[in-house]
Amino acid sequence: MTQAALPVRRRARRTIRPAAWAPVVLIAAFVIAALAAPWLAPYEPNQQNLLARLKPPGFASRGVAYWLGSDELGRDLLSRLVHGSRVSLVVAFSSVILSGVVGTTLGMAAGYLRGPVETAVMRIVDVFLSVPAILLAIITVAVLGPGLANVILVLALTRWPRYARVAYGQTLGVATAPYVRLAAFMGAGAPRILLRHVLPNIIGAMTVVATLEFGLMVLFEAGLSFLGLGVQPPTASWGAMLSTGRNYLANAWWIATFPGLCLFLLVLAVNLIGDDLRDRFDPRSTP
Repeated sequence: MTQAALPVRRRARRTIRPAAWAPVVLIAAFVIAALAAPWLAPYEPNQQNLLARLKPPGFASRGVAYWLGSDELGRDLLSRLVHGSRVSLVVAFSSVILSGVVGTTLGMAAGYLRGPVETAVMRIVDVFLSVPAILLAIITVAVLGPGLANVILVLALTRWPRYARVAYGQTLGVATAPYVRLAAFMGAGAPRILLRHVLPNIIGAMTVVATLEFGLMVLFEAGLSFLGLGVQPPTASWGAMLSTGRNYLANAWWIATFPGLCLFLLVLAVNLIGDDLRDRFDPRSTP
């Protein structure tokens, strides 16, 4: 490669594709809608009007406009979609943070301390990963009972092994680095080494895992709500709206279509961001 080509290559690496901002803008829109749901929703999400039940999108009567139609109880679908975004995002953010902290901590401890700690942690990880995550979540929710807090706890419980395995593998590569050995030789304890030297070097990989897991948490929450094991009615939830809408696909397609479209767009945007982060953090990726 000639010297003249080097500046061009460096500038190309810093270039951000305009299309890369599309998923960020889409997720920001969902977050804003969730935070400002009481002000953005046209009506109360549980306000019923049986005279206007199962009305198509664009229907208006007596000064009330149903821009996305109404459901089987005459509730405004747009208002319920906006409020339902709060449930999906709260569950996804909370479960990702909780499972990420637990899994990353245990994975780093297993990779650095080795010995009995490594054996115990990784065998527990193998046990959890041997059971399908959705099945484990359904069983746990059925035992603990449905509800927002229980759903967050269950999803964190079922997904922490993914973080632990990645953190374990990353820590094995960092633990033998000269600066880590020097810190241990100078008397630094394991917690300090893990926090100051190991975690900053694996945070990129863990961020990618958390981003991809976020989309799965949204889908798992919707699946549990679809089965009646998530957030309970009358609280608006995209999964519960899908469950209700399946009974009216023939004459009220909008009840299931719009929540499904919201789920599709949110998960797609998160996965696109996760793929972009993976390419940026991977040193083997080409510019």
